[in-house]
Amino acid sequence: MILKTIIIDDEPLAVSVLENYCKEIQEIEVLQTFNNAVAAATFVQEQQPDLIFLDINMPILDGLSFLKSLVVKPMVIMTTAYESHALESFELQAIDYLVKPIPFPRFLSAVQRVIALSNGWQNPEKKLDAHKSIFVKVDKKKLQKIDLNSIVLIESLKDYIRIKTDQGKYIIHKTLSSFTEELPSDKFIRIHRSFTIAIDRVEAVEGNSLEIQGQRLTIGRSYITEVKARILQNLIS
Repeated sequence: MILKTIIIDDEPLAVSVLENYCKEIQEIEVLQTFNNAVAAATFVQEQQPDLIFLDINMPILDGLSFLKSLVVKPMVIMTTAYESHALESFELQAIDYLVKPIPFPRFLSAVQRVIALSNGWQNPEKKLDAHKSIFVKVDKKKLQKIDLNSIVLIESLKDYIRIKTDQGKYIIHKTLSSFTEELPSDKFIRIHRSFTIAIDRVEAVEGNSLEIQGQRLTIGRSYITEVKARILQNLIS
């Protein structure tokens, strides 16, 4: 499915970056770009695009006010230089919240979420139902079944990982990166080079750290914006 897309941003450089990023994604077709939300309003109403990349701070009409004005809302990814509007954006059902300058891996993560939704994953539980449990090799012979809902966090131990669950802890010979890739991305997120956590187990967030089952974990600098956005999104959804 090709997603009909528009970009609304008053910064030419930001528009150029997003256009170039979109060219790398075969599922996205940029129909048009706009330097203000007022100019885009009629086009959105008449053409009904599938996806909008929407800046927040713009003259005449800011992005959040524009989003509130839409009767029929397409999927929206907010793009902004400020982190302070994330909660309101997710309350308005934005799919993701990207803070400028936007690195391509972060852009790709947001777009993959949009593509998944457009392909019928509107209910995140569907993805989890297809992968309710996994088997991991905990020693040379034993395969241990682990319910994904029971996983609290996964910690890197160089060439091994420690999986903390409600039932206990398991150490397996695998890298954190490869194991994280096997988990449903709507339920788990990497927060640091040493940790991946279950999003719905987060109990508190403060500064560059979060608390999960009484354990405080540092959020890596390169992960912090996405982690906070995903946690906020999980609370609202």
